[in-house]
Order: sequence, then C-alpha cells, then structure tokens
Amino acid sequence: MRFQPILVPGWKNSAPGHWQARWAECVPHAQTVQQPDWDNPDPAIWHATVAAHVDRAACPVLLIAHSLGCLSCVSLPVPLRAKIAGALLVAPADVERHSAPDCLQAFGPVPLHSLSFQSVVVASDNDPYCRLERAAQFADAWGSRLEIIPNAGHINADSGFGDWPQGLKILTALRRRAIWRVTAPLPRVSPVQESVVLP
Repeated sequence: MRFQPILVPGWKNSAPGHWQARWAECVPHAQTVQQPDWDNPDPAIWHATVAAHVDRAACPVLLIAHSLGCLSCVSLPVPLRAKIAGALLVAPADVERHSAPDCLQAFGPVPLHSLSFQSVVVASDNDPYCRLERAAQFADAWGSRLEIIPNAGHINADSGFGDWPQGLKILTALRRRAIWRVTAPLPRVSPVQESVVLP
C-alpha cells in the first residue's frame, strides 16, 4: 500500500544538513510542509498549514515531524486523524519549559490525548529543549512507542544527525506497523441475480 510521507519541520525550519532535508530527497513521494513564517511561529497558522497538507493527501499519511512540528501533528483536528497511518515524532519540543521563548510557549499546553494511529517518539537523554522525563510523558499520553538515543542532543544537524540511517530504520518499522493498521477495502461482491420465477 502506498503512503504519503509528509515531513513537518520545527521552529526555524530544517537546515540543508538536517536529516529531514536529506530525507526529503530520498524518501519516495515525500512532501515537506512549508510554513509562512519559520521564525515567528503562530500556533493557529502552523497547525492549519499541517492540516491542509494532510487534507490534500490522496492516500494514508505518514507524518515525519521534528521538534515543534510534532505539536502540530498531535494537534490535528479529529476528522483528519483518520487519514494518518503513522507518525514519527522526533525530539518533541517542550514548549512549557521555563526557558522556552514566548513564541513557543504560545503552543502550550502540550496536547496529552491518545493518538488514534501508530506513532513513535524518538528522544534523547540530553535534549536541551525537552527533558527525557517529559518526552516519556508525551509518549505515554499519546500511546506512542518510545525510542531513546543516548547523547543525541536535539537530534538535528547541530548534533550530527545528517542522513540518520537509524531513523530511516525506525521509519521503516513504523511503516510496516501502519500497513497492518490500515483497513483493507472490502472485497467486491457480485450483484445478486434476479430470482427465477417458476411458472
């Protein structure tokens, strides 16, 4: 079954050396969300932009999000969640931390509802923007599998994650589980023949 991968970058977009930028070139049929203002994010606009990409997809969606982009993915309107086959949520940003800039705090509180689709949270034990305990809390609330990468920082280009082959393996595993989840179409049934009227 074909999926529509949608890459959802975080605050200030993903630099050319970022794994999301690399995956945009190597993941088949991948699309990347382009926010109107990467430096001054507005929650309503960011969430609506991601929702519009999902709404336009012609097949089940695989969300591939980083940092602040994760919050737009878990904030999708309920009717659109049925179009999501799976979500890879990497280094979700804790916008409720005391040191978060005002423009990020506007995205709070972090939604803590259960997701209706397969999901994986990938977190680091030394992410400056989200403590591991908070990432684990998010994963538990969302019903996500939690993958921990030691000493990975914010899992971005600055912490050395370019091609990130390990991440592609996690995405492949998620895709397999998503295939099992997506409901197959019902088999076609031949029309019922008209009853033969006996003389």
